[in-house]
Amino acid sequence: MGPKDVIRNLAQSNDFVMKTYLQDLSDADLLTRPGPGANHIAWQLGHLINAEEELLKMIPGATTVPLPEGWDKLHGKENAAKDPPVGYRTKAEYMDWYAKVRENTMKVLNTLSDADLDKPTTGRLAQFAPTFGALLVLIANHPMMHAGQIVVLRRKLGKPIVI
Repeated sequence: MGPKDVIRNLAQSNDFVMKTYLQDLSDADLLTRPGPGANHIAWQLGHLINAEEELLKMIPGATTVPLPEGWDKLHGKENAAKDPPVGYRTKAEYMDWYAKVRENTMKVLNTLSDADLDKPTTGRLAQFAPTFGALLVLIANHPMMHAGQIVVLRRKLGKPIVI
């Protein structure tokens, strides 16, 4: 197994966890905050999608998926705490965009050589992801940074334990 296989498997595993946690949540559930001051799941999903696209731009020549107009603003920090949450998408729409963006990320990964994965990144995230390979691991892992809030929401809503 090579480094690209590891990144692919990591992304697939984390995507499975996210889909499983979200499978029985309704559109209304996505707008429920897991706790005071916590971001609702609709915002988090939009943020994950937007962040993945922005992180991919750090790889020269990487293609991105054009998101709907205003996506970045709606899912930006300035709207995270806005109540009531208005203007958000349905779960089906978020899952569709999530899949499109992740599929594109895997296409970008497939265009890179193992040597490309060792090329350095630049900018503010270079300390966290110093190479293209580390950046792609960050992209694959980013959903897991938010999964805990989904679990808390599931408990709050009385949903069953699914994993």
